[in-house]
Amino acid sequence: MRVAGLGFKSNVTLASLREALQAAGDPKRLTAVATLSERIETPALQLLAREFNLPVRAISAEVLAGIATPTQSKFVQERFGAGSVAEAAALAAAGRRARLVCSRTVSKDRTATAAIAEGEGE
Repeated sequence: MRVAGLGFKSNVTLASLREALQAAGDPKRLTAVATLSERIETPALQLLAREFNLPVRAISAEVLAGIATPTQSKFVQERFGAGSVAEAAALAAAGRRARLVCSRTVSKDRTATAAIAEGEGE
């Protein structure tokens, strides 16, 4: 299973999410995208998922907080307990033996981040 984790600000655009995702890797090779549970209804995320025909996996903040990430953002750490929402969401959704194949990439406007992990699934 190959999953892109996405972290983003509330004002994110489809273009910014797409840019971060494409910088992380080929979206056509993905099996899903994942993000914080509280963000799964974000219109730009839903548009991105439809564009690439990918399911969206919701990851709770409690699960994210327990995942160590190579990238560390002080703001994200204080708010969510993980160093990177994108990396932690990708690792959580990829399942057993998950490993990052692309650490966090950031859109030019800094409103979206993406990371890709591979794992055995659930």
